[in-house]
Parts: sequence; structure tokens; C-alpha cells
Amino acid sequence: MFGLLLDVGVPITCYYVLSKGVGLSVMASLAWSSVMPAVRTSWSIFVRRSTNRFALAVLVVTLVGLVLSLWTGDARLMLAKDSGATAALSIVVLVSTLRGTPLMSAALRPWLVRGDAERGSAWGRLSASSDRFKTAERRYSVVWGLALLTECVLRVIGAYTLPVDFMVWFGTVILGVCVAVAVAVSGPLATKPMEKMITAEAGAPAAEAGARRR
Repeated sequence: MFGLLLDVGVPITCYYVLSKGVGLSVMASLAWSSVMPAVRTSWSIFVRRSTNRFALAVLVVTLVGLVLSLWTGDARLMLAKDSGATAALSIVVLVSTLRGTPLMSAALRPWLVRGDAERGSAWGRLSASSDRFKTAERRYSVVWGLALLTECVLRVIGAYTLPVDFMVWFGTVILGVCVAVAVAVSGPLATKPMEKMITAEAGAPAAEAGARRR
């Protein structure tokens, strides 16, 4: 959560401080405000070595977008490049779902398992043998993949149709709304049914052991 606040809040603050307070041009303000997320991701990849392929892809997309924006001098392209990371993630999520290895399961698992060993074991058993559970996993990834893809499309449209100063902060609103919709839709379709199945599965071994003792 703290990392998300850095990646969202700091660039917006930097843009307005540099453009309105310091008086830098729109392009310069956008460029400098893009530095913090890129530096944070680079630190994670090259110094802490806590990386994955997606983090590396996001960094490459960000840097390529930044170079192209500076080369063309197009402030709107600079804004549109922010959707590159979202586009990359949405594509990876949807492709992983088609391949039967839904990526978003890794993000959902800690929330449903809650650090409990029995619930963790229950997740593993269900994910390996329950068609209903695996369908819910796929639904969760599809919902989030489509939500992120929608955010990408809306951000690009906004970047080329709305005033730059407005879109700097409104892009974050678009992301927030898409995330809220994804949470609301994925709840009844996937999260709640999965939680019920995990709870039932986690209690099953204990109940079976009790029955054997009797």
C-alpha cells in the first residue's frame, strides 16, 4: 500500500509543484514526476533483487514511453505512457487465465488464507482438484484483467482529449474507479464463493479426524 501511495501521490504532487510552483514547462514537469516510480522499481529489481518478470516489463515500458515522449516533445504521449504498465499487466493476466494459470490467484491467496496453515492447505487441495474452485480463480483473473484493460483504454482516450493539467490527477480517478468496480464485481463472482469453499475444506479434515476418534 505504501508503494502504491508513492507511485500515485508523489508524481502528481511533483507535477503541480514543478509546473505551478517552480514554473517548469509541462513536458519537464511530467518527465521529472515520472522519475520516482521508475527509480523505485529499478531499486527493487537491481538492488533488492525482489523482482519478477512483470516488474521488469513495467520498467521497460515506462522507460521506453519516457524516451519516446521526450523525443517527440508530446505531453499527451507522456500522459498516455502511464497506461503502458496497466496494459502490460492486463495482457499478462488475461493470457495467464487462458493458459489455466490465473496470475491474480497469487495476489488473492494471502487475503483468503490469512496466514492460517490449514486454510493454506485447503487452498492447495481445492486449486488442484476442485473444478468449481478453479473456475472461480479464472473468473477473478478475468474480472481484473478486463478492469485493467478498460483503465488503459480510458486513460489513453483522456490523455488525448482532456486538458493535460486535468488529466494528471484525473488519471488516478480512472484507476480508482476501475479498481473499485473490479472489487465489487469479483466479490460475488469469485472471492466470496472461494472463501466459503476454503472455510469448508479447512474444517473438513478436523471433522473427519473427530469422526474417526468416535
